[in-house]
Formats: sequence, structure tokens, C-alpha cells
Amino acid sequence: MDRREFLRLLGIGAIASASSGCATSRSGSATAAKAGLDGMYDAAPFGNARLLHFADCHAQLLPIYFREPNVNLGIADRKGKLPHLVGEEFLKYTGIAPGTQEAHAFTYLNFEAEARRLGRVGGFAHMAELVKRMRAEGPGGKALLLDSGDTWQGSGTALWTRGQDMVGACNLLGVDIMTGHWEFTYLEDEIRANLEAFKGEFVAQNVKLTDDAAFFDVPAFDEATGHAFKPYTTRIMGGHKVVIIGQAFPYTPIANPSRFIPNWTFGIRAEELQALVDQIQDKEDPEALILLSHNGMDVDLKLAAVTSGIDFILGGHTHDGMPVPSIVRNAAGGRTVVTNSGSNGKFLAVLDLNLGLGRVRDFRYRLLPIFSDLLPEDAEMAGYIGQVRAPYLDKLQETLAVSESVLYRRGNFSGTFDQVICDGMRSVGDAQIALSPGFRWGTSVLPGDPITMDRLLDQTCITYPETYVRDMTGEELKLILEDVCDNLFNPDPFYQQGGDMVRVGGMNYVCDPLAQMGSRISEMRLDSGELIDAAKNYKVTGWATVGSEAPGAPVWEVVAEYLRSEKTIRIDSVNSPVLKNVAGNPGISSYSS
Repeated sequence: MDRREFLRLLGIGAIASASSGCATSRSGSATAAKAGLDGMYDAAPFGNARLLHFADCHAQLLPIYFREPNVNLGIADRKGKLPHLVGEEFLKYTGIAPGTQEAHAFTYLNFEAEARRLGRVGGFAHMAELVKRMRAEGPGGKALLLDSGDTWQGSGTALWTRGQDMVGACNLLGVDIMTGHWEFTYLEDEIRANLEAFKGEFVAQNVKLTDDAAFFDVPAFDEATGHAFKPYTTRIMGGHKVVIIGQAFPYTPIANPSRFIPNWTFGIRAEELQALVDQIQDKEDPEALILLSHNGMDVDLKLAAVTSGIDFILGGHTHDGMPVPSIVRNAAGGRTVVTNSGSNGKFLAVLDLNLGLGRVRDFRYRLLPIFSDLLPEDAEMAGYIGQVRAPYLDKLQETLAVSESVLYRRGNFSGTFDQVICDGMRSVGDAQIALSPGFRWGTSVLPGDPITMDRLLDQTCITYPETYVRDMTGEELKLILEDVCDNLFNPDPFYQQGGDMVRVGGMNYVCDPLAQMGSRISEMRLDSGELIDAAKNYKVTGWATVGSEAPGAPVWEVVAEYLRSEKTIRIDSVNSPVLKNVAGNPGISSYSS
């Protein structure tokens, strides 16, 4: 019996032993090696309701390259469990054969060679074609399309149109229901205008008016409860009632500037979520209850354990492409199935439900990689994309330099494109040290390919891109690193914000993820080897300040200046920490591409 079959049977046994309100499972993903190219996108209908799901596309309208992480450390009770497995360990756990299309889609292994062999991934025109196929093959030729957010941000055109290009694309794609995170990095009036233009529903049970906003009668979905947005929606699918609750990113005003959205307050709100679930069960009596989440997968896994009555959590934020779902037992004895659908428009999840007798009787889940060379473009979507990009093409297509290395970002610590950004800021700002946020979005570039303004904007395009150059003490630098490290490695997922470690340029350090807060970072040294002195000042450059606006030029202008002067870019090493106490952790592999 291979691991895939074992996981399938384990899922069936685990949920079949639960109470009558839960589901049984036939988990797993279609294996391209067995099905062949022609069968990769076969999804024979099952049950009587089909849900489609994607997350964290970050405004990538065109096909791209995207390298998955080689470092995704799990600590405490998450060590050795999804999503904290990489490379060969990921393949072993999920039963995916090495060298297959799936192996390339879900891991970083042999990235350059496999990317050249299999081509780009994603693209809204190709996703639109796949969505149409999956809808046509679903029960009654229908399916709900759900979006976990991070849709309106991540490209030059999204920034310049204030997310309107993505609203139009999602309307064409047929998104039925969404929640959000980076959507809240525009101004409130812009967010409201985009939601007015959006043809689907936006749901978020955990976003409420602040006390001041309520006092001054700022518009809200429900003034009595303070919900800024509709908390849930009810749909009838094949004669069966399905409820979808929205869960926006709970740490938005901490991870992003609160000055853009001063009237709204966020949080995990687990107790309020439980009360809402209980209310829905009493009032609506649904046969399936879905949480459409942007919590991040570790948060979702804990939330599934401390709440009851949620059948499925379809999640986003941490960009984890999960070909098999995780099944969580909660305190009430029920089961919740937790999934995450990757990022950058790379995947489409298909969740088929067999509903009846007042519950989910069975389900099937697949996460389909979107290989652009295997799917034709949807003509209408391709035309729309060409139209919205046309006014900006000259700027987007400017070649800034040519890469001699694989450039990527994704990973707990630093990637080669992060190093390019840090090197560029240090060079232009004449600084000793550079700091760059540990964002998980950003596309990849293959050796020999141009680094265009389009690709640079993929890494940097936010509404608070201003740079700074200023003096910081060694003590201040350590405090910054310790704070971000705790966001990543706090053993309680409810205190994690789901990003990666701040990237550094011009310095190195030692990191112990298992240490206590304040003790994880040590031996901070400049590239010269000089030990950083806590009391000494250092010239530091950075960008994306969450508090007050920084005074410098947008980061893409700074890095573009550097790239134009360099003309070719080769990264032989990155400023990434020496790690302690992670030997044998299956969430870390080599730094090779």
C-alpha cells in the first residue's frame, strides 16, 4: 500500500468515526505520472455540490515561473507535518512521484530544469479555461468559485488601477465569494468602490467597526453587531444548503499600515466565530459549513481544533499548496478538513461534496496545478488582460538587467531575489545593512531571462513602498530581528502572522527557532566578519514601513537604478542565517535551485 492510499484510508477512517455532522474523506490529488498529460485535468463529477477555490494570486494575470520553498520550518507540534515539509520529504508524505509534473508544481526540486521542461504556471486566461471545465463537469454543470484573498495586490497594473484590474478579471472568472487581506492596503473609499464593482460577495466575520467609527456612524453591514462586512452567505447547491463564512487576515492593522483603514478592527475572534457557527446551525441548518479563510494554515489548523461545527476550512495567506487535506479533530469530537491552495494563480482546488441526511456524507478533494502549456487560453479573459495592460506595456517591458541566476523569494529566510533587492538598496543608499520584508509573494526568473520592470514590480509593488536610510544601533537591529522571528516561530499559531523572516543584506546572524522570544538571534556580524555592537550606530536602509510613511523613493525605483547600472546579475550566496537546533527537521533542505 503506498502512502497516498494510506492517507486516503486514514481520512476515511478518521472522519467516519466522528459524529453524524461530519464527513468522510477520499483525499488525494490526481497524479500526473499515472494519468498522463491528457488526464491531468480530468475531474469526473462526484456527489451533488462542487466548490472551486484559489488563494493569494497576487494580481498575476499572466503565466509566471514560481519556485516553491526549500525552507518551511515547523516547530513544536507542527514539526514534520503539513505544511512544514519540503522537497523529498514533501513527496514522500503526499505520495507524489519524483520527476512528475506534480513534483515540480509542489516542490522546489530541480526547479530550473523542470521549469524549462514544463513551462510557466498560472495566468488568469488559463485559469478561466480550467474553471469553465470544472464547472461544466460539476453536478448540474455548476460550481461555486471561492477566493481567499490577496487578489488585488502584487503587480504594477494592480497598483496603478488601485485593484480595479483584478476586480474586472475576477468578474470575468466568475468569482462568487471572496475574503481579503492585501485588499485592505488600499484606502477605504477605494476598497468600497472595488467591492461595489465586484459581482460576487465579500464576506468577513472578523472585521468590525472601531468604537470611534461606530460612534460617528461609519457605514457598516450591520450596525447592531458592528460587522463592517457581511459575515457569511448561504447558497443552495443541488437542492442542499451550504453556508460560507468569511475570515479575513486577522493581523491586517499590525502587518500592514492601519493608517489606510482607521475605521476597521480585525482579529482571529475564535469565540465569536464559534458563536456565529452555533447561530448559523440553529437558524440555517446547513448541510455543509465552510470557512473561507485568510488566516494562514497553522492558524487554521489550531482554529479547527478549538472550534466545532465547521466542516471545511479553505485557506490562504501562507501560500502553501496542499495536494492532500489535513483532518483535525476538535474538542467536541467532530472533524474539520483544512486545506490551502497555494499562490500566484498556480493552483485550482476542486472540492466535491456528497450532501444528504443533513450533513456532508463524503467528499473528494484535488489541488490541480495550472500548467499554462497544457491549458488553452480563454479568449475573453486573454482579451481583457491585453486591454488592461496595454497602457502600461512600455514601462512594464523595460529590461533592467539580465539574470545569470535563478531568482526567487519564497522561503522562511532569504531568496536570491531578496538578495537583489537588498544589494540594490545598499548600493544606491550607500548603506552598511539593508532590511527587506519577508513577503511570500513574488515571481521567479530563470537564468538568461531579463529582469524586466514587470518582474521587479512583482516583488515590490505595494501602496507603501517608500525607502529610508537612517542610523540604527545594533540593539535596534536585534530587536527587529527578534520581533519578526517570533511572528514566524512562536509555538502558538495564534501569535504567528504568517510571513517569513525579514531579509537582510550586508550582515549575517545565527538563529535558533526553538529558543524563547528575545533569545533566538545571536552572533550578528557585518559581511566583513565584524561583530555588530549593540551600542554602535550602523547605516541601515529599508522599505515598507508600517507606521509613518518613510521619506525615500519607492523601492522599485531604487532597485531599478541599481539593476540598470549592473546590467547582469549573478547571486552566488545570500545573507541567510546559520540555523541552530533544526537538524533533521523535514521542513528544511538545501539552498540549491
